[in-house]
Amino acid sequence: MKIALMDSGIGLLAATAAVRRLRPDADLILSLDPDGMPWGPRTPEDLTARALAVAEAAAAHRPDALIVGCNTATVHALPALRALLEPEVPVVGTVPAIKPAAAGGGPVAIWATPATTGSAYQRNLIKEFAGDTEVTEVPCPGLADAVEHADEAAIDAAVAAAAALTPDDVTTVVLGCTHYELVAERIRAAVQRPDGPRLVLHGSAGAVAAQALRRIGARPDPGAPAAGTLTVLLSGREGTLPAPALAYDEGRLLRSVTPAR
Repeated sequence: MKIALMDSGIGLLAATAAVRRLRPDADLILSLDPDGMPWGPRTPEDLTARALAVAEAAAAHRPDALIVGCNTATVHALPALRALLEPEVPVVGTVPAIKPAAAGGGPVAIWATPATTGSAYQRNLIKEFAGDTEVTEVPCPGLADAVEHADEAAIDAAVAAAAALTPDDVTTVVLGCTHYELVAERIRAAVQRPDGPRLVLHGSAGAVAAQALRRIGARPDPGAPAAGTLTVLLSGREGTLPAPALAYDEGRLLRSVTPAR
């Protein structure tokens, strides 16, 4: 079994670690775009072109499925990626976990990049899935970039700024950018009220990993031998995990359980 994941940077780590935990025997191909990152400020057309190039680099390794480990790329490039690769290679996008968050009651805050916050895409998801649940959209300027570079001071500052915009009565936070899942517990600590119920966080990594397995007719098998290999592509060139990846549990997991190639 071979699963590919793509993103401009290390935001794909959360989904990658989720796949690794579900199927330790799966070979993983990570296709990143350090030459073109960040994708967020790019026009939709430019972003789609970058995403297609990254996907083609991954597809050359003949994966069974491709996970788009980036919310922004899913918004703008998913139809083009599916047109390029499907039906031969199923393509699984990453959507903010608004539906399960709203199902648990509220109030809910959605932490997302400034570009996504207030966008027609996110507003439509809220309208479709949140029902009568009270939802606050919280922009998080600089947080994804700080996580990408493992800049501790910048992460703390961005998390504190977003927490200040999050209403005190929020019981659930949707992590609307894949980078945010890498600092989920820091977000919890910043938003958690001392006298309130334990804050519920909703990321997308687990659901995306499970969906990729379903699309190829495979079942989770966490007890399988940890024999899966790891291939890293950097703007199409074979390389290694970027150094900042090892600042996070997910990156260290991939390094520790992946056999030498």
